[in-house]
Amino acid sequence: MLIARWQIDARFGHKQNVVDLMRRWERDIGSKAGTDKMDFKLLTGSVGAREATVEVNHTVESLAQLEGFFEALGKIDAHKQWGKDLEPFVVSGSSLWSVYRVL
Repeated sequence: MLIARWQIDARFGHKQNVVDLMRRWERDIGSKAGTDKMDFKLLTGSVGAREATVEVNHTVESLAQLEGFFEALGKIDAHKQWGKDLEPFVVSGSSLWSVYRVL
């Protein structure tokens, strides 16, 4: 089992916009790419973490499942538009994917 973690930092004063767009993505886009088959969690920085950080954790069974998810996302035009809608609210270059193996 793996946890694929995507982090992005919201621009000052825009964290709620980022959270709202992430919820919209989860509902309208992620479900079409397979998040309904994952343990999907949306988190934000609190104690000991940057408050501006918004993180999404996708729990998957294998790298093959994660690859299928990425492949499906690439075919969804709404995902491309969502990225353009998100861009004004995030710190450029702060996007980061990390994959962790669950022991």
